[in-house]
Amino acid sequence: MVDVVFSELNSRLQKAVGGFVKELATIRTGRATPALVENIIVDYHGVSTPLRQTASISIPEANLIIIQPWERTLLHNIERAILKADIGINPLNDGNAIRVIIPPLSEERRIELAKLVSKRMEERRVILRNIRRDSIGKLREMEKNKEISQDELKSSIKQVDVINDSFVDEVNRIGQDKEKEIKEV
Repeated sequence: MVDVVFSELNSRLQKAVGGFVKELATIRTGRATPALVENIIVDYHGVSTPLRQTASISIPEANLIIIQPWERTLLHNIERAILKADIGINPLNDGNAIRVIIPPLSEERRIELAKLVSKRMEERRVILRNIRRDSIGKLREMEKNKEISQDELKSSIKQVDVINDSFVDEVNRIGQDKEKEIKEV
């Protein structure tokens, strides 16, 4: 029974860290990356659709994103969606594709983005703590129902803490790497 709690704990913690990595990929660092635009919602014939499902996204240069829609009629919708997303980039529509030039970050924008990363890091640590709390609650319920002993409960809680701490360390490392990347000129 305790193994089920641990496997669920691991699964939920891994999903939380994976989501954090995806979330940080959308924060721009001065370099072009498809993650900046691929989740922007575009009006595709009346249906809200992620950009990656309506166009191909390529990075020919370090500071350029080219978005080639599968239907030319979508050019205007994609351009409008990028502007509406308010991510600090301006699309250029050349009639066949949309070019997005990633401007270099100003110093104050770098500081702003670093603060945003710190905020997202703290939010993710709160999520991890909530997952930990849920797992410990399940273990205590098992002890209350006499499925495990008090000694097993204590050792299991220590094990939960060790697992959780490793994932918190991983989130801290990922966040610090992103902050370092943002502060690079």
